[in-house]
Amino acid sequence: MSATPKASERVARGPAGRGGPKFAKPKNAKRTFLRLLKYFRPYILTLIIVTACIILAAEANVYGTALLRPLVDDYIQPMVDNGATPERWAAFTRQIVKMAIVYIIGIIAIFVRARLMVNVSTGVLLDLRKEMFKKMQKLPIKYFDTHTHGEIMSRYTNDIDSMREMVGQSIPELINSIFRVTSVFVMMVILSPALTVITVIMLVLMILVVKALGKRSGAFYKKRQAALGTANGYIEEMTEGQKVVKVFCREERINGDFAKLNDNLRKAEAGANTWASILMPIMGNLSYIQYAITALVGTLMAVALLKGNYPAFITLSVGSLITFLQYTRNFAQPITMMSQQFNSILAALAGAERIFELIDEEPEEDEGEIRLVNARIDENGELVECAERTDIWGWKTPDGSLTRVRGDVRFHDVDFSYDGKKLVLDDISLYAKPGQKIAFVGSTGAGKTTITNLINRFYDIQEGVITYDGFNIRDISKDDLRRSLAMVLQDTHLFTGTVRENIRFGKKDASDEEIEHAAKLANAHSFIMHLPQGYDTMIVDDGENLSQGQRQLIAIARAAVADPPVLILDEATSSIDTRTEALIEKGMDELMNGRTVFVIAHRLSTVRNSNAIMVLENGRIIERGDHKELLKQKGRYYKLYTGAFELS
Repeated sequence: MSATPKASERVARGPAGRGGPKFAKPKNAKRTFLRLLKYFRPYILTLIIVTACIILAAEANVYGTALLRPLVDDYIQPMVDNGATPERWAAFTRQIVKMAIVYIIGIIAIFVRARLMVNVSTGVLLDLRKEMFKKMQKLPIKYFDTHTHGEIMSRYTNDIDSMREMVGQSIPELINSIFRVTSVFVMMVILSPALTVITVIMLVLMILVVKALGKRSGAFYKKRQAALGTANGYIEEMTEGQKVVKVFCREERINGDFAKLNDNLRKAEAGANTWASILMPIMGNLSYIQYAITALVGTLMAVALLKGNYPAFITLSVGSLITFLQYTRNFAQPITMMSQQFNSILAALAGAERIFELIDEEPEEDEGEIRLVNARIDENGELVECAERTDIWGWKTPDGSLTRVRGDVRFHDVDFSYDGKKLVLDDISLYAKPGQKIAFVGSTGAGKTTITNLINRFYDIQEGVITYDGFNIRDISKDDLRRSLAMVLQDTHLFTGTVRENIRFGKKDASDEEIEHAAKLANAHSFIMHLPQGYDTMIVDDGENLSQGQRQLIAIARAAVADPPVLILDEATSSIDTRTEALIEKGMDELMNGRTVFVIAHRLSTVRNSNAIMVLENGRIIERGDHKELLKQKGRYYKLYTGAFELS
């Protein structure tokens, strides 16, 4: 099939081939943050309590520091000047206990805040993951053809992890820092307006530094998240394809491609970490400078108080100086914390943008209103809808009328292109009457699998019409359309679970008897019974504990238990040896009996009994007819069958 490039090919020749990806700065951090706030609505009451705990902890810290001034001026200084009497020791002890109680209250508030924020952060991330996964189920196949699995997984892991840190730690710490800075500033003004001016000047300088460095680090955090997703995608693709890599001795090429992707990630991480790393030392050194200047000026003011005859606004008691210096540290520390959390928030918002990009992807369009329903024939011979599962299906139109599902599928002058430029199918017209077996043969890229993808509406056609029992498939609900089809792909996929559960995937309410019957049809029952726990044997890692042929037999059984009116077999027996293939032919014939079947096969022996065989080349049907008719034509099919021409 001529399709969009494979994920591994995109990664290999994308960033590596063009010297590295081009990244944009965060699109709109403010909008992303406001959108993220919507996920906090269910936790309003908890957040109110958390905010109260943050305020309580911040104020306890500030008030505890404020108690230093009377501790020094009213208790320590008198004992130094006049001696330590028992009464003074008792008063001093009471003051110490008072300070301890204040700080203990702050510690309890911090604990409660942390515990509650765990619930909020895990809840918010739970809701985000649910929305992401729910949206992913609604995305068209085209999305997964154009995004690597690793890139998608990176949004569930790396981006979610960065948001966990922001929600659980960065935002609460940021709010805490804001309250602490505000409260400390008020207390500093009360203690000494003159020294506060020095602090404000240094604060402005710190803010300018944070703003300048934050602007640079934001772009690098966006680069880092994107580069990490690209590298993860490549690693996953290459891990899955290790056998192919080794068979074709492509290790050196793969190492070279990964080295380029890894270097892009290194550069992005180095840029982000550089600005994040230098921010803390710069802020710390500025705070030390501020502390030194404040201590020098404050000491002069304390000396002025001792000498007397100086205006009150330029004098300061020793207790007030010690308290102010402690506030200076408390003032600089929250600002430093704010700058540190600012970087974490930038990283998280970059991840949130990528998450919202997935959530905002256009879902698969489904304008169909015709539904698939269970039906039966009543005593008057009329088709009527029923609740229970029968062997009869009906198409229910919006006006309530029922049409029996027969499996009449027709293509009328169909053109299709994946990219809107190069035609993959050109003027395809064909029909499959109920119960007929239609086979497609041709070279790789001729368009065989594309035809079956169009029947499922994995993609929509540009020109022409595809009808199903006379209805345009665009008018049939996609879910109901696909329920009427069962598909066995060449690349089988088994889920983690038992053999029984994997077969039941084709019909969620299938009984154990139906599952065993389907397995017998696919000739899978025998090997299943030889497994350690039979049908209850666990399948892990996409069936790594089974052979490729066994996996494909289970996939065939999964299609059989669905019992659909239309069956699509895309190289369904390609991984089965000729002996096993011969054994299941009878079961497959029984499975296909009364159904419309589309078969894609490279083994021409599997299509000889088809009602019609379509030979495709370059997206066009160049020959059609049954086996005998095509042999008489002595065209492409004849050459393929006699070995004069090889399928590629």
